[in-house]
Amino acid sequence: MSDLPEFRPYPRGGVMNFLREVLRHESEGEGDKNYLHDLIEYPDGHYRAVFYPAFFLLPEGQTEPSKSQWNTLKKKLKRHNPKVFIFKEYGELPCGNNSPAERCYYLDFGFFAR
Repeated sequence: MSDLPEFRPYPRGGVMNFLREVLRHESEGEGDKNYLHDLIEYPDGHYRAVFYPAFFLLPEGQTEPSKSQWNTLKKKLKRHNPKVFIFKEYGELPCGNNSPAERCYYLDFGFFAR
C-alpha cells in the first residue's frame, strides 16, 4: 500500500497557469518574469515543475537555495491552492536544452483527489 494520496489530474493548461503564477517575480526594471521551464505529467496524476534557478533570489556568496527558500516556495504553492500535495523530494537536474551543463530545479506535486 502506498503512503501517497490519490491525485486528481487537471488539464495541462490550468496547471501551467498555476505554476506561472507561483514561479514569477516582479523584477525591477524588467517587469514580470516567469521562471517555469517545463511541466512533466505522470500517470498517477502528479506533476514535476521544472524551473530556472534564477527564481530563487540568492544573497551574494550563496550558490544554491537554502532549505528555508525551498520551504517558502512550498508555502507559496499551498497559498495559491490549498489542495496541493507537495512531495518531500526536490532538487536539481539538467534543463534538457542543448547544453547539459545548464541546470534547473524541480519540485514534484499533485492535487488531492478529495
